[in-house]
Amino acid sequence: MKVVFLGAANPETGRMIKVIEKVQPNFQVKGFIDNDPEKKGKNFLGYPIFGGFEVVNDLIDDDTYFVNLITRNTKVRYETSKILSQKGCKFTNFIHPSVDCTDVNLGVGNYIQEGVQIQACTTIRDNTSIHMGSLIAHESVIGNSVFISPGACISGIVTIGDGSLIGTNATILPRLKIGKWSTVGAGAVVFKDVPDYCTVLGNPAKLVLKKTIEYENGKIQ
Repeated sequence: MKVVFLGAANPETGRMIKVIEKVQPNFQVKGFIDNDPEKKGKNFLGYPIFGGFEVVNDLIDDDTYFVNLITRNTKVRYETSKILSQKGCKFTNFIHPSVDCTDVNLGVGNYIQEGVQIQACTTIRDNTSIHMGSLIAHESVIGNSVFISPGACISGIVTIGDGSLIGTNATILPRLKIGKWSTVGAGAVVFKDVPDYCTVLGNPAKLVLKKTIEYENGKIQ
């Protein structure tokens, strides 16, 4: 399997590639695409940067899969993955081997870093990114195009809606629902459901902003 990454920026990608290659002999990095024109033709982590979206059609074949590494906000992650999908790209998961995915229902296009703990009967849909040291407890459902920041704690039987962002070290208590395209700020402690398109901050988390509705969901295909 050949892999093309979108987003030539995070050096941690190199470490993940090395450990995955040790356990998946068929894992082969083809290179990167990045929409920054100054990066085109250069190398990142020893791999070529082919260019931006304009080169995607030339990279597609039966054995090539794509992974989106963009995590700075969920809107950009969703929009860029959607473009790849519309161009006919196939997605694969990029998951650190330290992550136990036994009895986890996984979609495609997910990027999960080292040290993430995912308990049994959890569902992670498509195009979601979960960063180092986060905990996703049993029977939770993580939607499409979600970003869970380092050290976040998602308690059992929690639902995270499409496009939502959970900040660093935030805590979501059990059986709650975080609405789609919502933001839970860093360090927030959520005691009650968060409506769609909202931002909550603090301990206890309080509503501080109602966002403009742009997308109905975070599905990329």
